[in-house]
Amino acid sequence: MPSFSPEVVAAVLHHMNDDHRDDNLLIARAFGDRAAESATMVDLSEHEGRWTYTVGGEEHPLGVPWTTTISERAEIRREIVVIYDRACAELGLEPRPH
Repeated sequence: MPSFSPEVVAAVLHHMNDDHRDDNLLIARAFGDRAAESATMVDLSEHEGRWTYTVGGEEHPLGVPWTTTISERAEIRREIVVIYDRACAELGLEPRPH
């Protein structure tokens, strides 16, 4: 049984894909392919966030594990921030304040 209701998942995806498109792309470049041209968060579970990213017109899946298994909505934000910070470190970028 999934940890998060469809409404929670939809709200997170809407927020990430409307307000954090650049963060999605940064995550895709850090953990998928440096040449990623676009990225969209497509799902999440208690174990990972899932994105798709595009390189040369071809779409690729990407799963990035959380640092721990999560079960509360507030933990989703915390784990996405952790992934964002890790992506910045991987790419040699200074993360923006949270």
